[in-house]
Parts: sequence; C-alpha cells; structure tokens
Amino acid sequence: MSIEVGSKVQGKVTGITNFGAFVELPEGSTGLVHISEVADNYVKDINEHLKVGDQVEVKVINVEKDGKIGLSIKKAKETQQPQRPRHNGPRNNNRNDQRNHNKTESFEQKMNRFLKDSEDRLSSLKRNTESKRGGRGARRG
Repeated sequence: MSIEVGSKVQGKVTGITNFGAFVELPEGSTGLVHISEVADNYVKDINEHLKVGDQVEVKVINVEKDGKIGLSIKKAKETQQPQRPRHNGPRNNNRNDQRNHNKTESFEQKMNRFLKDSEDRLSSLKRNTESKRGGRGARRG
C-alpha cells in the first residue's frame, strides 16, 4: 500500500517538537503532523494532546517531491463526525431577526442599529488586539 494524498492510515508517534509530531506510517515511512493539524481548537502545547508511542489515525494531506509527507489528525476525524457550522450561535438568529425587522424599520432606525453594531464590533476588535500587543501600557517612544 503506497502513501497517497487523501488516504487514512494508522501510525505511531515517534517524536514531538514545538511545531508538530512525527508519525511513523506503515512501510516505515515517516510524516509530520503540524501543530495546526492536531486538533480543531488552538493547540498551545502539543504535549497536552500527544505523546511518543501513541497510536493515531492520520489523513495524508500532501506528499512532496522530496518525500516529505504532511499529515492531519483533525482531518482524519472530520469525516467520522459531521462538522457543525462554526457560527451557529446568536449571530445567525440575529441575522434572521434583522431580515424580518428591515421591512418595518425606518432609515434612521436602520442607521442607528448599524452604528451600534459597528461600535460593538470595533470595541471588541480593539479589546482583542490590545491584549495581543501587551495592553495599554506598551507605548512606543
């Protein structure tokens, strides 16, 4: 059985680095599961998800000309469990409400709602980017 893109195979974790895990595949070849392909959620420390010796099911996502094999654990799981839509919270319900509302709202009401939504999104965006830059105290001189 040759390693082909799209195929699922069982493998054994042989090494862990800060950027991913090396997995030994059947026939003795080795591939890399990049840290972004380990789980559906953000992985800060790969050691919380995998350890050397673990048996894992992986999907082959690419085979390069130089023989490097790219693997994914999360894509191997996706076909087993149906993927739910990412934004299935209040956003979708809010959009449906807005569509029904648009028929009876005046232009001023629509504009006010748009401005409020826009300000909410901007403040959320600023909050998130400030925390990534080190907060308010980080001033450039």
